[in-house]
Amino acid sequence: MKRFIAFCAGILATLSCSPLSIMAAEAGSESTASVPLWLCIPFAGLLLCIAVLPLVKAEWWEKNQPIAVAAWSLLFIIPFAVKYGAGMATETVLECILNDYLTFIVLLFGLFCVAGNITLEGDLAGSPRVNVIFLAIGTLLSSCIGTTGASMLMVRPMIKMNSWRRRKSHIMIFFIFLISNIGGCLTPIGDPPLLMGFMRGVPFFWSLHLFPMLIFNMVVLLTVFYFLDKRNYRKDIAAGMRPDISKPGTTIHLEGAHNIIFLVMIVVAVILSGSLPSLPAFQDAAGNVAGIPFGEVVLGFPAIIEIAIILLAAFLSFRTSNPEIRTKNHFTWGAIKEVAVLFIGIFITMQPALMILKAKGGELGITEPFEMFWATGLLSSFLDNTPTYLVFLTTAGSLGFTEGLITTVGTIPVRMLIAISCGAVFMGANTYIGNAPNFMVKSISDENGIRMPSFFGYLLWSLSFLIPVFLLDMLIFFL
Repeated sequence: MKRFIAFCAGILATLSCSPLSIMAAEAGSESTASVPLWLCIPFAGLLLCIAVLPLVKAEWWEKNQPIAVAAWSLLFIIPFAVKYGAGMATETVLECILNDYLTFIVLLFGLFCVAGNITLEGDLAGSPRVNVIFLAIGTLLSSCIGTTGASMLMVRPMIKMNSWRRRKSHIMIFFIFLISNIGGCLTPIGDPPLLMGFMRGVPFFWSLHLFPMLIFNMVVLLTVFYFLDKRNYRKDIAAGMRPDISKPGTTIHLEGAHNIIFLVMIVVAVILSGSLPSLPAFQDAAGNVAGIPFGEVVLGFPAIIEIAIILLAAFLSFRTSNPEIRTKNHFTWGAIKEVAVLFIGIFITMQPALMILKAKGGELGITEPFEMFWATGLLSSFLDNTPTYLVFLTTAGSLGFTEGLITTVGTIPVRMLIAISCGAVFMGANTYIGNAPNFMVKSISDENGIRMPSFFGYLLWSLSFLIPVFLLDMLIFFL
């Protein structure tokens, strides 16, 4: 435990050093720049707005989110341009938008559209037992169609089943814990960090090594959820609430089932985006991914193909689906608009934090699996878990191990790679911004009248329920 405390203190000490140095090597040019910690202030300010303003100025925040996002983004871009030049600032923002945000939001948009055209109808009512079964199915489904896909597919049926209940915010919180995060650990399709590992030589089915961790976390969290939901269920029943079930027994059916074809299209698009860059046909003479240049930034052809397939799937879904299904789902564009606005600001303003992490990740002195687990996980809770995963994967590969899994970044011991993967995937559940579907599930829940906790309120839930489970993970699997 002393070593664990010292390790956490080391992370804080390293990240608090200012200025910090980073080597930025871009397509034929190399430059060394000192990135001061104060450039992270806009990122912290935007997160603070997301956390506080819905509580103190909810109406203003709802109307003026784009203004707030633009302001904090400019508070990063302008000082960055003054310090490093307009060219570097433009390149940094373009790289972020074209190669990170664009594919992120298109994937989310496609899944949001397709899942909005699928609905589960019947007499299924939200009881503790039914909710546990539903959460378990969704968690396992996340590794097949991704955490975002499973979240968008399951969120509305879960809300419908429990619409008769008053106490239900905890249901959607555990939904985020399990379906939107932990369940995506078994395949590269499940979560983007694992896809990046697959692109760097980690075998496709290697992630099945995480199956014991998944089952352990599922059992613990679903057991806790069952007793918590049972208590709230009894309170709702005692208050005179009853599910609206017209017939005895349980009958359920899926409407818009043909949209599963379009979900498969999206999954195929994601797999292609991870596989095509390694093919010679998609590389230029220098071995870089070929694409359309925007100055020094290139939007790769694999990304363009992924975007085209996803948008086609969304278009076909709307053209071939009955509008009544969207009506039954209470489908609106509000949730995707909110996520699109907030996350473009998050992606832009978090660039200095990612630069600092990239420059200093190898200097943290992390050599043990449990250290990799917490370092990757804690930083993935607030930063994009994909680059965080890559930083620590590269760090592990550079430590000179001679036994383990051979990847393009070096040889990595199996337990250490498991720790990095679990940290990136599992701890995205710690905050609303830790993983793409978290905020989407919150927004859809809010739209449907479920009072979800604030940013800090959700953080309190994760500290109370997730962190103890992650401590058990460390003690059982990584020490």
